[in-house]
Amino acid sequence: MSAAPAESIRDVLISFRLDGRTSLVTGAGRGLGRAMALGLAQVGSRVMLVDVNPDDLTGVEGEIRNAGGQVASTIVDVGDEEQVRTCMAETVKRLGGLHVLVNNAGVTSRSPFEDLALEDWERALRVNLTGTYLCSKYAARVMMAQGGGSIINLASMSGLVGNRGGDNSHYCATKGGVIALTRSLAVEWARHKIRVNALAPGYCVTPMTDRLKQRDPAFYQELIGRVPLGRFGTGQDLAAAVVYLASDASAYVSGSVLVIDAGYTAW
Repeated sequence: MSAAPAESIRDVLISFRLDGRTSLVTGAGRGLGRAMALGLAQVGSRVMLVDVNPDDLTGVEGEIRNAGGQVASTIVDVGDEEQVRTCMAETVKRLGGLHVLVNNAGVTSRSPFEDLALEDWERALRVNLTGTYLCSKYAARVMMAQGGGSIINLASMSGLVGNRGGDNSHYCATKGGVIALTRSLAVEWARHKIRVNALAPGYCVTPMTDRLKQRDPAFYQELIGRVPLGRFGTGQDLAAAVVYLASDASAYVSGSVLVIDAGYTAW
């Protein structure tokens, strides 16, 4: 009896391409969201940019269009169900489907928990967790009809460990919720061929960390000193990871939390 033929290996680089697919990125106007949107466009994806700030979106949309990419943008409050529902329908209409969702929109603030205002607690829940729920819910309906897709949630290392000195336990709670939701949906939607994964970044260079650097430079330097690789992450670090989870390169990956923290949580 002859041996079974060996499985053919697809070209690894080709498996990272997203030609013919549409990706939607929330919080795409600046920082890590901008970098992830640009990364998805670079590997051939059509991109719908979503943010609450129209001025930020204009610049990113222009960057992608000038590079020859297909892009659209819309203003959406991810905590508003009707706006999210309309956004998903608009994405399908303008860009021909929805194959990748990146739930990146997020907010935080600093306060000792015993002094935390209820409005700050509710704002973090509304954007970070309810926004992920609403966008995933309506994106999944489109993906189910198409035969599958990839949802990538932005969690945080702060959803895995206590954030020493951060004074943002409300933010940590929402990111822990995002991780639990990611794992649960990966199981629930597997039958629809929808993969659900999360990224858990460590400290990254963002407008929020830039403000911290200006407000408390000593604490900022202390944070860098806690990172084994000795630097904060960049948009490029996140963009590469998002492309991996969005593409066929990660076809057998679902329910995973990819920690991108330069070794911070390994200590």
